[in-house]
Amino acid sequence: MQNINGEREGVIKYHLSHQHTDLADDLNISELNAWRTLLYRLHLIGQIPEKYDGLGFGNISCRVVPDGEGFLISGTQTGGLSCLGKQHFALVETATPQKNAIQSRGLCPPSSEALTHAGVYLLEPAIQAVIHVHSPELWRNTQRLQLPHTSSHVPYGTPEMAQAVTDLFNSGQLEAKRIFTMLGHEDGVVAFGASLAEAAELLIAELVKAIALEQQLLA
Repeated sequence: MQNINGEREGVIKYHLSHQHTDLADDLNISELNAWRTLLYRLHLIGQIPEKYDGLGFGNISCRVVPDGEGFLISGTQTGGLSCLGKQHFALVETATPQKNAIQSRGLCPPSSEALTHAGVYLLEPAIQAVIHVHSPELWRNTQRLQLPHTSSHVPYGTPEMAQAVTDLFNSGQLEAKRIFTMLGHEDGVVAFGASLAEAAELLIAELVKAIALEQQLLA
């Protein structure tokens, strides 16, 4: 399937230098994996045969150390798995959105949205977690919920998307709501925060509002 920009979904667009190797034994994925499992159960991360060309969708990440550059992210095309193991995550060691480049390691390459995650982390050191999901309810209610959003002309996983997120941040639109929709990426929504819990709870709270709006229309 092609997205609304005429591009195939799930394709890694950045220049990736990936070292296929085991992640460190002391790298703890338990909290990250627990939140990812919950989002899977809520169908915000997953794989639906009749949607998105049947490809997996959604990804989640967190910084490895609070003030470090590296972050741990779920791997490419793992959306269909109900629970991940360490072999399904990648450690992004360095990311340079303006050069469209990522260096990583792990038994699975990072998600195709890793460059967008990197762009969010570069906004400020206090950001510790980023979640990208597919939510039709949030996406189609972008205007009614007054959600910050990137243009329908900006494709996912590109330096242009990273710059669009920076522009949203610099405009002040992400101060009140640390969540945005990607109008150029069907159903794409990103939430971020100072912790995984903060990002996930914001995402779920906004989803409740979107569902309430749609239920009102049916009443």
